[in-house]
Amino acid sequence: MARDASLETIRSAYRKLAKRHHPDLNPGDAQAEERFKHLASAHQLLSDPVKRARFDSGEIDATGQEKPRPTSYRDYADGHAGRRYAPAGAAEDAWDGQDIGDMFSSMFGAGRTSRAGSRRGPRRGQDQHFTLTAQFLDAINGTTTRLTLPDGRTLDVRIPPATSDGDTLRLRGQGEPGDDDGARGDALIEIHVAPHAFFRRDGADIRLDLPVSLSEAVLGGQIDVPTPGGKVRMRIPAGSDSLTQLRLRGRGVPEHGKNASKVAAGDLYATLRVTLGTPDPALVAFLRDWKPDLAPNPRHAMESAA
Repeated sequence: MARDASLETIRSAYRKLAKRHHPDLNPGDAQAEERFKHLASAHQLLSDPVKRARFDSGEIDATGQEKPRPTSYRDYADGHAGRRYAPAGAAEDAWDGQDIGDMFSSMFGAGRTSRAGSRRGPRRGQDQHFTLTAQFLDAINGTTTRLTLPDGRTLDVRIPPATSDGDTLRLRGQGEPGDDDGARGDALIEIHVAPHAFFRRDGADIRLDLPVSLSEAVLGGQIDVPTPGGKVRMRIPAGSDSLTQLRLRGRGVPEHGKNASKVAAGDLYATLRVTLGTPDPALVAFLRDWKPDLAPNPRHAMESAA
């Protein structure tokens, strides 16, 4: 990344690094919180053209404070302005070839080697971000699945019951190694839930379009209904129309959470869809000759509103 990186490039790099070190994603990590503050200060300085020019020329330091003028040739040669006289390829430009993230880190020494060669001590490793696609029922009921990382490591990831699409799981100590015996970072795994062929999730409830035959709709009776926890017997009321909605209590998303934050199990809502299939010849003959005393008009409401 060149020293004359555009403002948009700097902003993009800042957003990426700020997201990685944000305190909300690193609860209880004082080092991450401190790095986040440093990044915000660096971004503020680099986003100001005047301050950035003064920083590049060595007039101010990374905190925006005035720097003392060099008092000797060595001070000048070791400073920013003196780098132009370094041997070719040694340090022609402090930012040339350097990632914009390193620019922020260099400004505030976020765990990197100082000019004297010393370090600030153990530094926690970076968090790593991954994505994992879970099957719908696995996300609802919970499961353990194996994730293979780009470096060849495998992680057994426990997906808790009632996991939603977009939830992020944290596996502590499974991120990048730390520096100078620092602790490893964490692995942050974003869950993508694959859609199901029949079920749809609505908060803690599950919704289902349930096909029923004409005789089941007219006569009613007991039928088997699929739920995330397995089949359940349900009674269809006689004379049920399409779009009739029936509820199975406690057969939605299972109870989840702990103690005071525990969430009760949701319900399953089945919407009936009357399906004729291939009509039986006897039914066709009956309907052809059937002369009801009071023929129903299913379009009555529609015709009245027209």
